[in-house]
Amino acid sequence: MEEIKIHTASDLGKMRLSGKLAKQTLDYIEPYITSGTTTDEINRLCHDFIVSHGAIPASLNYKGFPKSVCTSVNHVVCHGIPGVYKLKEGDIVNVDVTVILDGWHGDTSRTFLVGKCTKLANTLVDVARQALAVGISATKPYGHFGDIGKAIQRFVDGYGFSVVRDYCGHGIGQAYHDAPCIVHFDSLASGPQLLPGMFFTVEPMVNAGTYKTKCLKDGWTVITCDKSLSAQFEHTIAVTETSVEVLTA
Repeated sequence: MEEIKIHTASDLGKMRLSGKLAKQTLDYIEPYITSGTTTDEINRLCHDFIVSHGAIPASLNYKGFPKSVCTSVNHVVCHGIPGVYKLKEGDIVNVDVTVILDGWHGDTSRTFLVGKCTKLANTLVDVARQALAVGISATKPYGHFGDIGKAIQRFVDGYGFSVVRDYCGHGIGQAYHDAPCIVHFDSLASGPQLLPGMFFTVEPMVNAGTYKTKCLKDGWTVITCDKSLSAQFEHTIAVTETSVEVLTA
């Protein structure tokens, strides 16, 4: 297994800044998440905001990804490519932003409701938001990574929804994706110990139907196999000696 990096207090200070900018990008874009806005417009606005603050959109050209953010609409689970699609009343859309500021990555996402949505959509988005909070609450210094997924799945199962198994959280810092892989379901394994100085994302993807997913021919867009709605929230967090710090809150 690849070694999980332990970072310094100086590193944490830099991660706070990148996390803050990622959070500010989502705050900035929220008023534009309205009926009639194209996902490409969301991408352009986010790109310009990130660059204007002296940072780089980490997703742009990452392993060939063609855009600066991911926009995942309705039954798209993750890695949706912004394009000509116009948001419409009743849609839900996840915007996933990662910035590189002075060499450090801040990664966060939110699922937004477009206008008046169905009761199912509202409930799913709320459960996904709470699932992230549950996962973070289960993250304790000197606990184990397995505690996170166990807590999330127990919570989500209680609402009759499912947690995606195919995609996970990840270590982060000067690398976009690093060890370890943080699963959001009960893997029946305790996993590595959570130690002060670790930076990683928690980002449960919650589906209204089956947890099973498939990737489209573009090599990026992931959808639910049954075309059910999917919602996700994500934070970058740091483990300290006494607690965890949410860097993108």
